[in-house]
Amino acid sequence: MKLIFAIVNNDDSSIVTSKLTKNKFNVTKIASTGGFLSAGNTTFLCGVEDDRVNEVIEIIAKYSRKRVESVPTGFSNELIPMTVGVQQIVVGGATIFVINVERHERV
Repeated sequence: MKLIFAIVNNDDSSIVTSKLTKNKFNVTKIASTGGFLSAGNTTFLCGVEDDRVNEVIEIIAKYSRKRVESVPTGFSNELIPMTVGVQQIVVGGATIFVINVERHERV
């Protein structure tokens, strides 16, 4: 058995939840915050049999879109005053961890 941790953008969490449960996966959602942009994320916990791990990953990958966001940037030193610009960065998609489960019980 494996435990899958998947960190997904909040904008994609509803469709990911829907598709996982439609395919008979039990999933727990936890609200989380990313470090880089302090943006809202959803962390999914999903315990699955070894032979279904790829199925979960495919669903998460299919419904976790990457998107471009604009973030302010700044630069200054003693010769140049603070200048502010905007940088385009790609966010979204999913970060997925798969961990072996030594023991699993439902009580």
